[in-house]
Amino acid sequence: MTSIDHDPAAPAPLRVPATVRTFHPRRGRLSSRHLDALDRLWPTYGLAVPDGAGPPVDLADLFGRRAPVVLEIGSGMGDATAAMAAADPGRDYLAVEVHTPGIANLLALVERHGLGNVRVAEGDALELARRLPEGTLDAVHAYFPDPWPKARHHKRRLVQPAHVALLRSRLVPGGTLHCATDWAEYAAAMRETLDADPELVDTRPGDTTRPAHRPVTKFERRALLAGRPVTDLVYRRAH
Repeated sequence: MTSIDHDPAAPAPLRVPATVRTFHPRRGRLSSRHLDALDRLWPTYGLAVPDGAGPPVDLADLFGRRAPVVLEIGSGMGDATAAMAAADPGRDYLAVEVHTPGIANLLALVERHGLGNVRVAEGDALELARRLPEGTLDAVHAYFPDPWPKARHHKRRLVQPAHVALLRSRLVPGGTLHCATDWAEYAAAMRETLDADPELVDTRPGDTTRPAHRPVTKFERRALLAGRPVTDLVYRRAH
């Protein structure tokens, strides 16, 4: 297992003030297939993200090569991540999730399709981002994060100014932050937040359709069947 446990001698990474969680911790029941995938594949492809300060994550060491890296926040059951990684072998995909069956399922997909360019992290995506050096990610994907629809829960949303500033700082100049949601009010709030960031530029003004490189997820199909339109927002780090 790749470990990022605390090293007292390591310099403290740049941090955004801690806030409440942007997710519900989710374990779920594991099938025998998922248990087998975790037991066999986690030591090779897994990355634990404990809470608290820790040393930076060395992406070249994690993937065994130097290549552009995409951070997938909330990879769910992993089908979309596996499809994108398979179609994009020149980039590495670091998927972070808190739902244990989803982590196990993505590990199984990695093995089934021989995806050497995927690693799977368990834990808080923001904690992971804090441990990545600035200017190292080619893209950040945040597809269908929890909309936290009640007003009193909006502080838990992933897409808010401090979190966006953190994620943007981890992008290389020209790197992209791609968000998608099926919640109209959250989409409007996302756009307002992304537009307000002084170093982000909307790459598709007026266009909120799904880009061809993003697969349609099972969650998205259910949303569309329920009549909830999906909004995709793609912004680029200017410098």
